[in-house]
Order: sequence, then structure tokens, then C-alpha cells
Amino acid sequence: MRKVVVSFVITLMVVVALAYAGWRSLQSYLDTPLTLSQSRTILVEQGSSFKRVAGQLAAEGVMEKPDWFAFFVRLKKVGHLLKAGEYELVPGTTPRTLLVQLVSGKIITYNFTIIEGSTFNQLREQLRENKQVKNTLDSLSDNELVASLGLDGQHPEGMFLADTYQFHRGMSDVDLLKRAHALLQTELDTAWRERAKELPYKSAYEALIMASIVEKETALSSERPTIAGVFVQRLQKGMKLQTDPTVIYGMGDRYKGNIRRADLRRPTPYNTYTNAGLPPTPIAMVGREAIRAALHPDQSKWLYFVAKGDGSHQFSATLEAHNRAVKQYQLKRRSDYRSSPDQ
Repeated sequence: MRKVVVSFVITLMVVVALAYAGWRSLQSYLDTPLTLSQSRTILVEQGSSFKRVAGQLAAEGVMEKPDWFAFFVRLKKVGHLLKAGEYELVPGTTPRTLLVQLVSGKIITYNFTIIEGSTFNQLREQLRENKQVKNTLDSLSDNELVASLGLDGQHPEGMFLADTYQFHRGMSDVDLLKRAHALLQTELDTAWRERAKELPYKSAYEALIMASIVEKETALSSERPTIAGVFVQRLQKGMKLQTDPTVIYGMGDRYKGNIRRADLRRPTPYNTYTNAGLPPTPIAMVGREAIRAALHPDQSKWLYFVAKGDGSHQFSATLEAHNRAVKQYQLKRRSDYRSSPDQ
């Protein structure tokens, strides 16, 4: 009986010693940096597993003993917590810190900027050229695209807030546009509720149309409320807006960089020289400042403005003063004339 007890104790001690040695080896492995001489990225696909990730890293010579890593995942009972996405592995990353990274979802994010004053066609091209965005819209017409976004037959122009959006690799262009549209609606609804009194808009959509015109007319933040004030005054007095960006938008592919007198006289739904009131839709993407300017325009005497050639405008209260400004700034253009201010 004594021999059995001694044998059992010895066996137990050996098992404990082996278990301790194994545990120490596992801990040492978990805290040993991966084979990384420089930063690199890995893409964890949706529906992937820790075992697959470890196998991928092992095949690429980055991780040793992938089975040990998989065992540690099972030991921690976090196999279901793997987050899909693109991860950056930096020198010094260990299996232990890698697990924390993959479970916490600390993925690489990218920025996508919808440019103030850009058109929907330009936005589509921008999305098409972005290598991190999953392209799903190439084969769709504008009408099909609008339907896929759930915009209920609305014209897509101006329906996405000009802003910078963070996203992860593989996000679809549809999801990105849905975010931009939702943010536009939030900003527009808030601004509409807080709008100035006695504005000549029947709806928030008409205010959005005005904001798009303001966005195309100036890149100067300080001028946006003033230009909005000019157009609001014109609407209230029954004057035509007579704004070139609407003519250009209505010309579409016919616009080659210059507007001729014939273009100003040619009727299109967007020609505010021939049509009274606002055009039927926005003509560009807008930012928050343009929306605010449209709903909080300056109350001034100005009814006219002309580009001065340095990115700013000369404002006038009478046609006579405006004609003098046109003669000064347009008929005798400066050699360094530019439509946008220096950045």
C-alpha cells in the first residue's frame, strides 16, 4: 500500500512539474514577439476564425506554433469574439497582445472626404477610385442607385453631407453613402427647426437647394451668409437669381469651361437667368456652413455681386454700382485672376 502511495505521489509530482513547465512555456510563447521586422497589415475576413488567422500568419512566417495560439484562445474562451477587419501588426506585437487586438476590434480606419461643392457624378468617381471601399455601384444607374439607398425616387444631387467619414477597409460604397445621407438629414432637420424667420423657402429641401448654390458661388466662409442674403432678397423681391453655377449644372457635358451669352439664354430646368425661383434640385454637395448660411442669411441691402478675381466678391446694392464693379473686375481681369481664394 505504501508503495502505491509513493508511486502516486511521484506520478502526481511529475504531472505537476510537466504542467508547470508547459504553462511556463506557454506564457513565454505568448510574450515572445512575432517575427516582424516592420509593420504589416492582415485582413480578417467576415466569418473567419482565430485558427485560420494563426494558420495564415504561420504560413507567412510571422507566427510560430499556431496551435499554441489556438489553444490559448480556447483556454480564454474568446473564440466567438473575433472581429473582422484590417489590423496593423507592429514590431513587438506578441501572441498575447495580438489576441487582445483581435478581440477588441482595434482595426485600421481610413478617411473618405466628400468635397464641398462636388457633384454626385464626381462623388461616384471618387468612390470608384478608392481602393479601400468595396465597389458595388458601378453597374447601377443613378435611379437604381437611389433605389438601393432607399431615397424613394429623390434626385441624388446634394443628398450627402460634405464631410470626412471614417471607415474600415471593405466597407461598401452603399453603406458609406447611407451614412452621409443620414448625417445630411440630421444636420438639415436641425438647421430647419432653428431657421431664421420669414425665409422664402417652402421646405427644408428648398433650403438645401439654396445651400448648394451658395456652396458653388464661394469658398470663403465669411461670404456665405452674405451671398445667401443676396439670393434670399432676390427671391423675396421676385427677381431671378441669375447665378452662373446653376446654368453650368444645367449644361451638363456641354460645359467646357466657359459660359457664352447663348448659354445664358438657352432654357434648361436649372437656368436661373430664364427661370424664376430656385432650380428643381440641389446642384452640388454641401457642408454645414452652407446649410447654416441658407437658413441664417445676412439681412443686408446687397442685390448683386461679382467675383473680384482673388476668390472674394464685390457686393452692390444697385444695378449701376454692380455694372461698375463688373467693368472693374471682369472686363479688365487681373493677370492672376482666380475664382477661389488661396488655401
